Parts: sequence; C-alpha cells; structure tokens
Amino acid sequence: MRVVRSVDEVRAALEPTRKLARTGNPLEPTRNLEPTRNPPEPTRNLEPTRNLWARTARAHELDRGVSPGGPALHTVGLVATMGALHEGHLSLIRTARGQCDTTVVSLFVNPSQFNEGSDLDRYPRREADDARLAEWEGADILFVPSVEEVYPEGFSTAVEVFGLTDRLEGACRGASHFRGVTTVVNKLLNIVSPDVAYFGQKDAQQVAVIKRMVADLNMPVGIEACGTVRESDGLAMSSRNSRLDPDQRARAGALFEALEQAEDLAYGGEHSAEKLVRAAHETMTARGVEPEYLELVDPLTFEPAHTLGAAALLVVAARIGETRLIDNVLLDPTLAGAAPASKTPASLAN
Repeated sequence: MRVVRSVDEVRAALEPTRKLARTGNPLEPTRNLEPTRNPPEPTRNLEPTRNLWARTARAHELDRGVSPGGPALHTVGLVATMGALHEGHLSLIRTARGQCDTTVVSLFVNPSQFNEGSDLDRYPRREADDARLAEWEGADILFVPSVEEVYPEGFSTAVEVFGLTDRLEGACRGASHFRGVTTVVNKLLNIVSPDVAYFGQKDAQQVAVIKRMVADLNMPVGIEACGTVRESDGLAMSSRNSRLDPDQRARAGALFEALEQAEDLAYGGEHSAEKLVRAAHETMTARGVEPEYLELVDPLTFEPAHTLGAAALLVVAARIGETRLIDNVLLDPTLAGAAPASKTPASLAN
C-alpha cells in the first residue's frame, strides 16, 4: 500500500491504473480477495506510518483513463473517511476492493464540516492504526492530505446543495456543515477521479446530499451507499463511540432500541408515522435519552412522511453526554411480515 499526502502524489500513484485503462491491457490480479479475518489489533503507537512507498509526479501527467463513451476497463474505487477506522469503514474498503481494480482510502478530518470547535478537537486521530488496518484490508493507496493541501492559502470556493440540506442534520449543525461536506467530497472526487465512491448508510442524509451534488453537476462517478454495520447490541458503529464511558455506552443503545421498536410495528402492519415515531420516542425517553430529532422522512428528499405508504427512513439523532450520535432504519411497508432488516446477521459485526 502506498501512503501519499499531496494531490500530485495521489494522481501519480493512480497513473498505472489509468494507463492500463487507456491501453485496454488486462490487469493482473495482485491481491487475495478472500474475506479478511482477524485484522490486526490497533496499537497506541500513533507515530506516522513509515516504510510505505510513495512517488511523486506533476499533476498534468494524470489522465482520466477512460475513453469517451468507452467502458472503464480498470476501475478506481474511493472510500473517503475522516480516519479512526472501525468495522464500518473496513466493510467499505472490502466492498471497494471486491468491485474495483484499485482502491483509494482517504483520511482527512475536514475542519469545515464541524460546527463546534470542541467536536473537531475531540475527534479521534489514529493515523498509524488506520494505515495498518487499511493495508490489511487490501487498500492500494492511502491518501492523507494536510489541511493546507486541501485548503491552500487563498482558497475561496464552496459547493452547496440547497433544500435537501435545510432540515435535520442541516438544521442542527448549521448550513456550514453540509457545505463543508460537499466541498471536500467534490475536491476528493476531482483529485482521485474514482469510478465509484463508497459511503455508509448510517450517514443517510449526507449520502443523499452527495448523490444530489453528483447528479446536479454531471460528475462521472457512481455513489454507492453500503449498509450500516452495527455492534453486537445494535449500536451503529461510529468513530465517536470511543468517547462514551461505560454508562453512556449502555444508554447509547436507546437509539437502536427505538428504531427497532418502530421497525417491529411497521413490519407488523402499522403505517401511521405519528404512532411509529411516538413508540420510538417512548423507548428512548424510558432509557433517559431525549432525541435531538426523531422523524419519518422520504429517503430521497428528507421531507416528512406522514404515513408509511412507501419506503421511508426513520432517522434519529441524540446526545449522550457530550457525544452526538445519529442512526436510521429503512421501513418498507411492502415487506410487512418479513424479518426486519436491522435484525439480519449481515447488519451486525462479527
């Protein structure tokens, strides 16, 4: 795995894949695609990773690598993260490496999407651990830019999606949050030029915003949302979970229990959004957790859904101590009587 820290370096590292795409030569298999088992345990040595090769080249040397109207013979997948990798991130890397010839993982704690300075300061940073895990999972390139590399002196451009960003996360975290997300994701997509970018469904509104940006700007990249990976008790995996003390960790289970309660009602035939939300709310408050928001919404527009006439997302956010957590579950009335998706083994981490 190559660790690169600049735009020129990541583009140069991708040049072999682009050349293969241009020439149409077959790409020789370079890795074992068997499911990964027993990944290395993170260590507390947070020194920057060494002994991983990187090379540089001028940015203009990079070509998109796909001829107009032609198929992408050698594909690049991007897994964009803010580091502190957990099983949810690792599942995205495994999906990307199973579908693409070259997998790029980015680690960048994006300051422009944090509306609270204290939240940015507390966000975990474990670059050495992240590098080991990404390499173990078969990532080909680890892109670790500095803030100055992403936002150089004089940077004065932003990308913003309107409407979809006004509610829920946008209302709670402010307009700057999603503006920061869309700007940095746009930059990463332009830098890496992936064929597919992979994101977790836990951040459902963020995924919807990114898909809208890509569609509106005619960006030549596919956006794939992968299912939420959960702890054994159902808590959605998040880098912020590490901040919870044992008591808070136990209370955090209220989010999944609330979603599960509403899901059980929905799969039992309940279609009233009011009743589904009320049941979920009662489950949370019984555990001493008050939601910041708890709402049934359209999965594309995130506008309120007043009845479960079609598939809808039940979304929730809550603070446990100083840690803010979010989660969601898709409720599909056409599957009434079936096993809820959140209870299937595939959604839970081994």
